[in-house]
Amino acid sequence: MSTNKSPIPVIIDTDPGVDDTLALLLALASPKLEVLAIIISFGNTDARSSFVNILKTYQALARHVERFPEDAPRFPGLAPRRKTILALGEDGPLEGELHSAQYFHGRDGLGDITTRHPDLNVDDEHPSSHPQLLLTHRPGVEVALDLIKSEPERSISYLALGPLTNLAKLLRVDRDTVRSRIGRVVCMGGALDVPGNTSPVAEFNFFADPYAVKELLAPSDPGHGIPLERFILLPLDVTTPHELSFPYYQATVDPAFKSTAAPSRLEEKTPLVHFTSAFLERTREIMVDFGKDAMELHDIAAVWCAIENPPVKDDHEDALPTLQPGWKATKRKFDIERTGELTRGMCVVDRRDDQGAYAPGANRAEVQAELKRHHFQHAGTYESTAVPAPVEVERRPIIEGPLAVDHKGGVPCVTQTPGSAALVQLLLERVWGVKA
Repeated sequence: MSTNKSPIPVIIDTDPGVDDTLALLLALASPKLEVLAIIISFGNTDARSSFVNILKTYQALARHVERFPEDAPRFPGLAPRRKTILALGEDGPLEGELHSAQYFHGRDGLGDITTRHPDLNVDDEHPSSHPQLLLTHRPGVEVALDLIKSEPERSISYLALGPLTNLAKLLRVDRDTVRSRIGRVVCMGGALDVPGNTSPVAEFNFFADPYAVKELLAPSDPGHGIPLERFILLPLDVTTPHELSFPYYQATVDPAFKSTAAPSRLEEKTPLVHFTSAFLERTREIMVDFGKDAMELHDIAAVWCAIENPPVKDDHEDALPTLQPGWKATKRKFDIERTGELTRGMCVVDRRDDQGAYAPGANRAEVQAELKRHHFQHAGTYESTAVPAPVEVERRPIIEGPLAVDHKGGVPCVTQTPGSAALVQLLLERVWGVKA
């Protein structure tokens, strides 16, 4: 567990669909986080619907605490010492076509509860003020930059739960400030050794804006990207196994939970449970069609990572991210496909590891031409060392705490957490007040 005593100041960059909303609820329920700002991104649905989903989430929490005031201490984020800023971020990628995940999250981002559960709609979708939120017309990138400048250096964790467009724009506006002052970036995105969830090879957040991924994680000049020693990626490889079984949710949280055929009714449950069950009904049907009666906790796992792994202020260039016990990561080298007809958003890992005549990753035609130019004859394994390979072979040193190993190059990717059961237990206790 983290030994950090004061709450970690965080900026949440999100496109609130189903799992993003649960992730936000977990963040607001955590005494270890102080949510300074929520920056809305395009992604799971349009930016306007995402904005309204934040209002719906806060409304559900406020209704719950009003009816059950004894639960107020469970949600410190609902009454922070300073109001959380809510700002609109970018409404499209840096380049290329706009894509969304409405096929999964519904037209409104929350399983179409706008039409299925009108009792959860907010009375005013364009409020001028809000009891828990500080609403602003300033662009989200400006809000985030001001916070990074005003908070203590390297204290803020930036939680990227949607496309990386806002973060890329942030660096474009003031690269030096962001690179020097940001504490840690925790990002959910990408698929390295597993299939994608939007295409056969791409995870949605990276698919939605691969150009932003390129600028941040694989720029031609490493000095222009995000400092990788303060970046932690949770790809599908590690997030997918974290799941909340819907039968288990029914058994522990909402005995009346079923599907859209038997929609949630407020009079049978608490306001917060009604809210979560309302948008999980449609999610359950979609997941069952995919062959799994469970919800995958992708963004929730990223928030959990941020809770348990606060920034380390005394890190330095090329330092390894310090992770708490139970968390492991490895440096992975990949590039991102931006324009492929079938492979947009794919994390391209060089997997060539031929122990034969050529060095792993070498361009064999170039090697042979170079050998011929120097009048070298074929000599078996000698060929593999005659000229340097133009592509570096990937190596994967494990990160578990501050290890002194050669780790230059590559993105720190989480490979192990304390486990799905631990995350589900945290969700049950903090969000729904259920002792598992």
